[in-house]
Amino acid sequence: MLYEKFIDQLIDLAIAEDIGDGDHSSLSCIPYAATGSVHLKMKQEGVIAGLNVAQRIYNKIDSGVAVEMLKADGEFLYPGDIVFVATGRVQSLLQAERIVLNVLQRMSGIATQTRQYVKLCEGAKARVLDTRKTTPGMRVLEKMAVAIGGGMNHRMGLFDMIMLKDNHIDFAGGIDLAIKKAQDYLSASGRNLDIEIETRSLSDVETVLRIGGIRRIMLDNFSIPDTRKAVEMINGRFETESSGGITLETIREYALCGVDFISVGAITHQIKSIDMNLKKI
Repeated sequence: MLYEKFIDQLIDLAIAEDIGDGDHSSLSCIPYAATGSVHLKMKQEGVIAGLNVAQRIYNKIDSGVAVEMLKADGEFLYPGDIVFVATGRVQSLLQAERIVLNVLQRMSGIATQTRQYVKLCEGAKARVLDTRKTTPGMRVLEKMAVAIGGGMNHRMGLFDMIMLKDNHIDFAGGIDLAIKKAQDYLSASGRNLDIEIETRSLSDVETVLRIGGIRRIMLDNFSIPDTRKAVEMINGRFETESSGGITLETIREYALCGVDFISVGAITHQIKSIDMNLKKI
């Protein structure tokens, strides 16, 4: 699976950049055969995310490290909660420590913030989507964290969906031409990809409704009243997605307009990592 390859490559890179030609701090004072245990303790409340990745990091560094999971991805935890216990060679535990913490703290921060947005949409049909506003190279982990937090992944990249945004439309010569060229491209290339198109006004929505041939209409930077009006105009003919500067303060209002999806870039690019530590036991 493509995403599995991304995770393996990311772990390899993280190990290479941190350990280099050796963990000389541990090598200098810890005997090779020394064994011990560490536990992961929460120092701040939040949704834990990335435990499977943490397990893979330990296994990559030393397959002899045993990890006993006491909690599961998606659980809301509190300061003092013990998440897992890792046992093995001390040198291996120390080499994995910072890499494991970096991944878990960031993924948990994303999952925690996603959960906040999702809870504000309760009672409405809208699903919270992530975007491509991710840390280069870490997209697969950040999107995993969104899903763990209760959100839904949008496209992974430029390759798994056609998304005609403002610049595509302007360079193509307008909504009509952008949609037609996208349809022609799919026909010529034999690809079966969904088409989403961005609209910037109710007039744009009218144009898309006249042309058709797409799956989803994005309502970009629409006001609440215009979003409500656009949903009425579309009337279920196509999926609807609100996007553009939507915050914790405004997301519920957008959700109550009846849109199918709300994309929020902030859940991956404006987050605070959750504090936790790994300590000897």
